[in-house]
Amino acid sequence: MKVKVIGIPVQDQQKALQFYTEKLGFVKKIDIPLSEGNRWLTVVSKEEPDGAAILLEPSPNHFQPARAYQKALFDAGIPYTQFDCEDVQQEFERLRSLGVEFSVTPTEMGTVKIAVFDDTCGNQIQIVQML
Repeated sequence: MKVKVIGIPVQDQQKALQFYTEKLGFVKKIDIPLSEGNRWLTVVSKEEPDGAAILLEPSPNHFQPARAYQKALFDAGIPYTQFDCEDVQQEFERLRSLGVEFSVTPTEMGTVKIAVFDDTCGNQIQIVQML
């Protein structure tokens, strides 16, 4: 088995595309219109364009359990997912200079350093560096 796509629920796909490309530095890979104004919209790391894609999946507004789950994770400060990076401190400073809001500043936790930010689309995302 291989991981090719991981979904992240987002409240607004266009806003998510702007955040994930303009702030985080991902690049758009696929953008196919679907029903009800939704899109099959993926982004990938510019360092690994053939690596796993992130599906910026429309948060299902019509399905209350999914909305409640996403909000509960966010409100508890629990990251929806995590991204690896080479230097958490450097990435934190770069993202903060772009206006990204962090709930957890760079923190060493055993063999990793982490930070957690708001993706502006309903999720907390953790970045992690192996030490």
